[in-house]
Amino acid sequence: MKLALATPTPEVEIHIPVALLSGTFSERLQKAARLGYDGVELMVVRPGQLDARAIHTQISESGLAVVAIASGAIYLVDKLTLLASDVEVSRQATVRLHALIDFAAALEAPLVTIGSFRGRLAWAGGQPARKRLIEILQMAAEKGAERGVRLVLEPLNRYESDLLNNADEGLALIAEVGHSHLGLLLDTYHVNIEEASLTEPFRQGIAAGKLWHVHLGDSNRLPPGEGHLDFPSIIATLREMDYQGYLSAELLARPDPDTAAEATIAYMRQVVPGT
Repeated sequence: MKLALATPTPEVEIHIPVALLSGTFSERLQKAARLGYDGVELMVVRPGQLDARAIHTQISESGLAVVAIASGAIYLVDKLTLLASDVEVSRQATVRLHALIDFAAALEAPLVTIGSFRGRLAWAGGQPARKRLIEILQMAAEKGAERGVRLVLEPLNRYESDLLNNADEGLALIAEVGHSHLGLLLDTYHVNIEEASLTEPFRQGIAAGKLWHVHLGDSNRLPPGEGHLDFPSIIATLREMDYQGYLSAELLARPDPDTAAEATIAYMRQVVPGT
């Protein structure tokens, strides 16, 4: 298994609480490579402002891979969500999602993540809005198939979402959408809050052929090893089930973004031999 970390692209000027590494974009890539990470999960807000070719070159020259394009910062910065009380906001968010897919294709990134960016049912009129989300995801997954990019839904804990809190709910919605290019992202922090087992959701997702990405964060959302999660058992399950995706650090940048990145890979090297 390979390790990655979440870090923003150059157009993101505000602080993202779960973004790692400090400095310019080039400096952050150099730090990630020097620490021994295999790739980066790019937190993108406005792909239209970015030179995809230049970014692709920078990342390639650093020896890293782009493992995913993350959408979460879009809500934080631009207040756009797929489910919103304002239909125009929802439309703009859908356009932005399609732009992320194009950006991912240009960078040869295999995945686009959808977590908080999907919004809440309560914001969009309650349970009937679920049908709207399914339609949005079907169209986006079809575009992803055309561009060679897959989408992954991330279950979030009950305090952050009223839609998709656990693996069962995530897999159920994926089945409703019914598209080969829509899968699952599991975050160890959210799993710890919502699931009865730390390992079964990972086993379940892989058995379904839908677990394509994993986020790392301990029980307190700090670097692995700084909370009480049993990461050795999680990793053993992923190995047993032959998980082929990345483990990507998306966690609170405390005490600072560089120290959190260093602590994460130092701990994971002990848990995942060969990293």
